[in-house]
Amino acid sequence: MISRLLLLTLTAFSLSLHAQPVGDGKADDTAAVQTMLDTGGAVGLPRGTYRLTKPIVVDLDKTGFTSLSGDGVVRFVMEGAGPAFHFKGTHGGTADPTSLKPEIFARQRTPMVDGIEIVGAHAEADGIEATGTMQLTITRVSVHEARHAVRLSVKNRNVIISECHLYHNSGAGVFYDHVDLHQSNIIGSHISYNAGGGVVTRGGAVRNLHIGTCDIESNMAPESPPTANVLIDCTDGSTAEVSITGCTIQHNSVSPGSANVRFIGKGKPYGNDETARWGHLSICDNVLSDVSVNINLQEVRGAVITGNTFGVGFEHDLLAVGCSNLAIGPNTFDRNPPYYRGKAAAVKGGLVFRDCRDITLTGLHIDGVRTHPAAVQIVNGDTFNISGCTILDSDGAGLWMKNTRHSLVTGCLIADRRKDSQPAPSLRVEGGEDNTFANNKLAHGEAK
Repeated sequence: MISRLLLLTLTAFSLSLHAQPVGDGKADDTAAVQTMLDTGGAVGLPRGTYRLTKPIVVDLDKTGFTSLSGDGVVRFVMEGAGPAFHFKGTHGGTADPTSLKPEIFARQRTPMVDGIEIVGAHAEADGIEATGTMQLTITRVSVHEARHAVRLSVKNRNVIISECHLYHNSGAGVFYDHVDLHQSNIIGSHISYNAGGGVVTRGGAVRNLHIGTCDIESNMAPESPPTANVLIDCTDGSTAEVSITGCTIQHNSVSPGSANVRFIGKGKPYGNDETARWGHLSICDNVLSDVSVNINLQEVRGAVITGNTFGVGFEHDLLAVGCSNLAIGPNTFDRNPPYYRGKAAAVKGGLVFRDCRDITLTGLHIDGVRTHPAAVQIVNGDTFNISGCTILDSDGAGLWMKNTRHSLVTGCLIADRRKDSQPAPSLRVEGGEDNTFANNKLAHGEAK
């Protein structure tokens, strides 16, 4: 009897030891980590490298409040397809308190991940995915060599991603994947060298997307389809209420179709509107450089662009097609010599507005556009109000308005001061009607 009891005790002890993650980088820790997270609560692991061979699913309605932390010394190597960690909740409403089911704040709210590293070791391995969560908070997390670093799917509300390093993944850094999501903040993070884009929204219904004080660089690759450091694609849905503030957003020019910010605004109809153009976009106080096009707006309605510095736009600094209701205030678009050495000598820069209407351009400083027919090109425009702009030392005209109507140009200074150049006319007007020009200083006159 005693020996049988002893045997049972030793067996239970052995199983208990087996259930603990090893963290030696050799053992498969999937089952043990899953067991720990199934209990919920504050889950912490000691320093180590933990192998995962399939996703760890955190079912928040079963586990209750759950957090995972590693204090910067825990590495997970994801060797299977799918996310290393998939947080699943049951929230299906909005952020309105009246739409929250009782179990959300009773059991599920604010799942947290902090201080861990996730390394992808499978072509389809992702870092963290969230579905149906309320107040997901991801801080001090590093994800690299995976597919998507953070993937938000189906529906989520009130997401915060802060102080993270999302680096060198084959997909997107933060991927809003056809998700219904309002209120999300990406703050103070490094998002770089992700071949599928930095911050990417595709389809879904995304509102209140705030990106602030981040370094977002080179999120594209020559062998990958064209993307952008920040890519908003409304083609299969809608995204609006987007703010990009205080970031450095740059690199790389060797990838075809590269852009720092690309917003594709034509999306699914809204109500009875069969020609929905999404926007409600603010791009302010950023540093933008070293791509084919710094900002590319396609069929966007409603955007403010101000306080930014633009440089090294190999094709254009700003390209807007089919847009309306843009207010573009003081920005510098500058050919700054220290940044234009070597291959960068071929940088063109310049601003193009094609098939746009109801646009205000105020206080722009544009210097050194090369090879374009004009530093600022407006083609098939309607109702442009251009005032207080300075356009200097460009190869073509300073301002070219082709087939543009009902527009006003006042108080602008346009000049080419280069001694070795053959200046083009400062202002070129071709076609159009009902345009007014007043109080402009044109060093090389006007051509009609």
